[in-house]
Amino acid sequence: MNPLEILLQQIEERELWEKELELSRNEYLKVSGSKDTQVYFVTDGSLRAFVTDEEEEHTIRFAYSGDIVAALDSFVSEQPSPLYIQAIKKSSLKVISKKTFLDMVSASKENMQLYQNLLLQLVYQQMEREQDLLTSSPQERYRRVLARSPRLFQEVPHRYIASYLRMTPETLSRIKKS
Repeated sequence: MNPLEILLQQIEERELWEKELELSRNEYLKVSGSKDTQVYFVTDGSLRAFVTDEEEEHTIRFAYSGDIVAALDSFVSEQPSPLYIQAIKKSSLKVISKKTFLDMVSASKENMQLYQNLLLQLVYQQMEREQDLLTSSPQERYRRVLARSPRLFQEVPHRYIASYLRMTPETLSRIKKS
């Protein structure tokens, strides 16, 4: 079992989930400028996290059934975040507050180690993504994300995948056809 699965199992066993949410397709879990220090477990559906500039949206992460999602910058800093989190399709989530989650994590040395491992995995994934965006061709980015996350292409509309890969939907279509 990976660190996330073990921590989720403990939350479930201890009945620490504080509420459940249902989001409609395109409904926002979090909007830019808001503070959000909760952790969400996706029981069904899929979501995307993105930021915007004057011209467009930039998708930075996806979450599917069985994943956790959080505005990690706001979770850590307890400050407002520029991040949006939006349901791509109808989604169900379980919610745990930062305090409850960190109380559980700090309750044992083993839990703290699991949490640290989980954070290290997230850092590694983010570094891998940044490296892809900075050094890989659009074709290579497509191949690498397809190998890492084939589920993405089954659950997420192509326009969001294109945004995630930092290319236009037309470029993504051309690459997929070749």
